[in-house]
Amino acid sequence: MGKLKLYCGLLGLLLLASCQQPPADTAAKTQAVTASHQAIEWRLATSWPKNLAGLGMAPERLAQLVEQMSNGRLVIQVYGAGELMPALSVFDGVSKGTVQMGHSAAHYWKGKAPASQFFSSIPFGLNAQQMNAWLHHGGGIELWQEVYQPFGILPLAGGNTGMQMGGWFNKPIMSPADLKGLKMRLPGIGSKVLKKLGGVPVDELAGRELYSALQTGAIDAAEWVGPYNDLPLGLHQVAKYYYYPGWHEPGSSMEFLVNQQAFSALPADLQAIVKVAARAINQDMLDDYTQGHIAAMDTLISEHNVQVTPFPPEVIAALKQARDEVLTEEAAKDPMFNKVLQAYLANEAAVKRYFHYTEDALN
Repeated sequence: MGKLKLYCGLLGLLLLASCQQPPADTAAKTQAVTASHQAIEWRLATSWPKNLAGLGMAPERLAQLVEQMSNGRLVIQVYGAGELMPALSVFDGVSKGTVQMGHSAAHYWKGKAPASQFFSSIPFGLNAQQMNAWLHHGGGIELWQEVYQPFGILPLAGGNTGMQMGGWFNKPIMSPADLKGLKMRLPGIGSKVLKKLGGVPVDELAGRELYSALQTGAIDAAEWVGPYNDLPLGLHQVAKYYYYPGWHEPGSSMEFLVNQQAFSALPADLQAIVKVAARAINQDMLDDYTQGHIAAMDTLISEHNVQVTPFPPEVIAALKQARDEVLTEEAAKDPMFNKVLQAYLANEAAVKRYFHYTEDALN
């Protein structure tokens, strides 16, 4: 009888314990449900087609990183261009709080904040390595924040395509005179440089519109990014000449736009996670593009017989002179543009002095 009581007592304790401590899989499910109720959900709108190589994958990878690093506490849903808003409405969407984040290129907002163009790329400016150094250790990001502060947006570097190509042309460019009357898709300060030399810039065309625009003759030339993105668009099928170098965008930075109010509402650890994830994606995109450009260029040349042609030296010289004139003219119109310009040019001069002894010395 004593043993029976002992066994009954032990069985009772085990049953009680099983009620107090659910199985591991049940506990995990309970934690997951609890976490899902606590998760903060953000929406991110991009200016690119969803999952486009390079540009489109960067926000997807950011969302994955943030969810993993936060253990599911911050979940970001990515929407491609046109899903929530037009490609060039991302800035307004983030500013108004329609979405908490965006991914785009700063030169698109030149009508709202002319100085924004420095944080994408300017003609004959910094390359990707130099741009990242200026932004993160040379005071550039602080200026960028100052430019976007009136709009309630926190900018974060969001990738770099590396040096771009000069573009696809339906006629040869032998001298600066060949730029006169040329209708070319070209954004940012580069469009003003082209206009100064008599060209007709068209900067409101999205990438998916370039094929038909070139095919129908609506434009004579177009730049998009470089081989990695140009090849899938089939631009080699509708334009004969592929020119280099990309004088207009030697290191084109992308951006993550963050609604300042939404960011401030996050706990400190999630704020840090967003910033660290963006920094990681900033480098990851550059690595992706570098390798992608290399492979795609080989395909364009070996499989599609694309003729890759350099701009004549006199064309490059004319473009460079026009760039300097445009920057001076634009600085006279806008105090913030002038402030950023002076900081940019001072850094650019220091970069050239140093690179004279390093990378440039190998050429």
